[in-house]
Amino acid sequence: MAARSVTLGIDLGTTSVKAALVEAALGDPSGFVVLASCARAAQAETAAQSAAAGPQGQEQDVKRIIQALHECLAALPRQQLRKVCGIGVSGQMHGVMFWKTGQGCAWTEGGAAPVFEPRAVSHLVTWQDGRCSSEFLASLPQPESHLSVATGFGCATIFWLLKNSPEFLKSYDTAGTIHDYVVAMLCGLARPLMSDQNAASWGYFNTRSQSWNLEILRAAGFPVQLLPDVAEPGSVAGRTSQAWFEIPRGTQVGVALGDLQASVYSCMAQKTDAVLNISTSVQLVASMPSGFQPPETPDPAAPVAYFPYFDRTYLAVAASLNGGNVLATFVHMLVQWMADLGLQVEESMVYSCMIQAAAQQRDTCLTITPTVLGERHLPDQLASVTGISSSDLSLGHVTRALCRGIVQNLHSMLPFRQLREWGVERVIGSGSALSRNEVLKQEVQRAFPLPVSYGQDVDAAVGAALVMLQRSLSQQKS
Repeated sequence: MAARSVTLGIDLGTTSVKAALVEAALGDPSGFVVLASCARAAQAETAAQSAAAGPQGQEQDVKRIIQALHECLAALPRQQLRKVCGIGVSGQMHGVMFWKTGQGCAWTEGGAAPVFEPRAVSHLVTWQDGRCSSEFLASLPQPESHLSVATGFGCATIFWLLKNSPEFLKSYDTAGTIHDYVVAMLCGLARPLMSDQNAASWGYFNTRSQSWNLEILRAAGFPVQLLPDVAEPGSVAGRTSQAWFEIPRGTQVGVALGDLQASVYSCMAQKTDAVLNISTSVQLVASMPSGFQPPETPDPAAPVAYFPYFDRTYLAVAASLNGGNVLATFVHMLVQWMADLGLQVEESMVYSCMIQAAAQQRDTCLTITPTVLGERHLPDQLASVTGISSSDLSLGHVTRALCRGIVQNLHSMLPFRQLREWGVERVIGSGSALSRNEVLKQEVQRAFPLPVSYGQDVDAAVGAALVMLQRSLSQQKS
């Protein structure tokens, strides 16, 4: 094996930042070894910069996200970082942030290692943002794309800012996802590059022609100069313009990937696998055959969307907005109730107690529809509880019903029957909310009676590293 065959994968998620160092397995061209990995809570939620966004605004402080990233890098073995020959980056899709060209960051000596610090940047408006009402979305032009536009999508957010905070947009001349920003800063790019995976997640992008809907957007007064240039996923965006921790200057950096696609890349061993990821939100993904083309026009009411993957192929995706965030909302509610009663408890203790109680309560007649955030295909749907009886009010009953509701909601979007028709033979489970919750695992097995295997919690970071590792090995062969 040639020297320097180690790649670094980074995933900038909604609640945490993850990093993984990956190396090719000796004697196995398709195998790999995770040398080290690290995760740090981002704790980046912050008030919306535009007061007009109100409580529906969901934004994160970019400086805190980058701080968590640097904490991850600092925790990785320095001798392995020196061997890194490629950096892959993925992150939360749909979101948008803004910065000023040439002023997006400043490189400083962060103790023993050079780091970049965000400068003229906005907050990140995340995929969870709810400022775009159904009425507002209905007022937007119809996209020339197979994907609908929903609240939290980059182009919808920019349209909203154009109408409600036009002065805000005048402060910036560049936009991208949080992971596009990191790649641009590492490489010193004047204009960010965006993979079609992330471009499609913003809306108003045609995956067949690989182009933005520029005519439609210009006619609506959209500031098209903010749209990044688009590149193939798996291609190189540039090289590091500075030494970064122990990673040498001039190291290749890949175009940023969607976290969903990176997760799938790390664990979908066969075309007959489906990937189920339950983290903050939920995704159930199956691979479409080569040559598949999605419908030419969007169907906003369709619960399954087709996302671009690699090599112009597509993934069928049922993406629910209601996953680990619903469990977190329930835990927060319980803690708040107890605080109102004069009792102080840690959320972590509540979480472990309620999962333990639900594990002992194998069944319940209580039914919880957990859609507190609605769904993209049903934006106005709220949560509900039915079948309430005095015998089903224990913590075990309610938690069991909540976990079952999360899985059943996903099953209503992409049923087991459809997976079988597509030839799915196994489910690969991943994501922090699923890996730590035995009750959710039981409910997955109940709803999708197929063999289920579970991956690591850093799947997207590993996937991003693997994309660059495969590229490095291909270059060595040629």
